[in-house]
Amino acid sequence: MTTTTQKLTFEEYLTHADGTDSRYELVDGELIPISLGTGKHSDIIEFLHEQFRDQIRQAKLPWTCKQMTVGVRSPRGRSWDTSRIPDITILSLAQWESMADREAIINFNEPPPLLVVEVVSPSTKTDDYRSKRSEYGLLEIAEYWIVDAIAQKVTLCVLDHEFYDVTEFQGEEHILSPTFPNLGLTSAQVLAARL
Repeated sequence: MTTTTQKLTFEEYLTHADGTDSRYELVDGELIPISLGTGKHSDIIEFLHEQFRDQIRQAKLPWTCKQMTVGVRSPRGRSWDTSRIPDITILSLAQWESMADREAIINFNEPPPLLVVEVVSPSTKTDDYRSKRSEYGLLEIAEYWIVDAIAQKVTLCVLDHEFYDVTEFQGEEHILSPTFPNLGLTSAQVLAARL
């Protein structure tokens, strides 16, 4: 007996409601539940969110930092029926304000986010390192962080012609972010985050 999964279009995804508080990414038309992650996963997200917000305030940049609240419509397969929800998204204030009365999803015809972060969990490792890296590169997201507490490293992907140059940071190595050059964080500080 074969079971088929009903595929949704991107437009159907935007209006999908299943009567629960569950959140989903859309991948090739299929709803993929977003797991809550571990406490460590949440601590890292909150820590980085605070660090980025501090940098934005100090430099008086016209940007904002959001945790798991902004979707990014993504090119995958033959259609655009994929929408990712990064753990952290940095985008311009103007772009955020343009979402005030619509779904908080950056569409393919809009400017990409400035930076996105994914914190690896065992269930997302392959997507974080492979699928999302390819998709975010095609979307021309200038900087993509993969924070991996399992492998004890922070991987920084910096865009160069729709392809990411990759640098890994471990231990006391300072993370060199083009978006936040004054951040001054080490990989160890990020991975040891406790809130």
